[in-house]
Amino acid sequence: MNKNDLIASVASSAGLSKSDSTRAIESLLDAVTNSLKRDEKVSIVGFGNFSISHRKATVGRNPRTGESIQIPASKRPKFTVGKALKDAVNI
Repeated sequence: MNKNDLIASVASSAGLSKSDSTRAIESLLDAVTNSLKRDEKVSIVGFGNFSISHRKATVGRNPRTGESIQIPASKRPKFTVGKALKDAVNI
């Protein structure tokens, strides 16, 4: 399922127009993104948790040349599945 399929599914199940469901999905994604940018955790009970994982700077190797390269520190979005979602998928 891609974003357009999700929008169509929300529109049909909630009885909304596609434009209304598009705004709702976009608003949800923007809210999650903005919270993660502020390094806040987003918890949706029964679905899961979105958080940021901090990775330290490390030294790596270029596989072609064997040369050492500096890999900068970064933040990675992380998703942890909630129990209800996990149970629903593993029926």
